Amino acid sequence: MAVSSSATTVWEGDLGHGSGVTTPQSGAFPAVDVSWASRTRRSAGKTSPEELLAAAHASCYCMALSHELGEAGSAPERLEATATVDFVPGEGVKSSQLVVTARIPGIDQEALDAAVEAANAGCPISGALRGNVEITVRATLET
Repeated sequence: MAVSSSATTVWEGDLGHGSGVTTPQSGAFPAVDVSWASRTRRSAGKTSPEELLAAAHASCYCMALSHELGEAGSAPERLEATATVDFVPGEGVKSSQLVVTARIPGIDQEALDAAVEAANAGCPISGALRGNVEITVRATLET
């Protein structure tokens, strides 16, 4: 059974000078301002679709990695994932790079690497991007 999520953006004006407000249906976070400038020049206080995609990828990947580790008997104490999405105007989204730091008692880097590969294969957002966007993952254990 599918679970639907939605958000609404109201945009006013042309691309270069206009702006919009994106509101999640769930109310889980407040409405956020979006603009073309925030995509190309990082206008303070506004976000971009790519930043929202990065947030979705980082959170989804943490869930997928947590699941893979738990299934392998090595539940993590803490995972931190930062996703960086690269956008080229006129060409689109080119890549999403995930950098993960993990605190997992009793696991070595080799076991983490295996879980990372499985999580990348199982992460729904990675799956949505795969074939269209280069995805890289670099994961290290906290010491």
